[in-house]
Amino acid sequence: MWREEEEEEEEEEEEEDEELVEVLLRGRAPWGFTLRGGSEHREPLVITKVEEGSVAAAVGLQAGDEMASVHAVPLSGSRLEAVCLVKRAHRTLTLVVRRYL
Repeated sequence: MWREEEEEEEEEEEEEDEELVEVLLRGRAPWGFTLRGGSEHREPLVITKVEEGSVAAAVGLQAGDEMASVHAVPLSGSRLEAVCLVKRAHRTLTLVVRRYL
């Protein structure tokens, strides 16, 4: 019984170590970040690189951020879906990312 309570507390602590961050990129493509993973690869959609001096860097996007939505569309986890939504953006790109602290 004690062990289960301890495990539940650890899970709660892990959940608290993340936050959702909304970023608004203004300008135009290329936005300056690289996305990897996706349900096709059985991995989360993770931003692996943010180019120095890019629009993405200017708004604080970070390598390791996990994409949750694009233009208020929750992502299913498919990289293809995320890339299509990002490519449709013309002058603004709104992302919600999950950031682990």
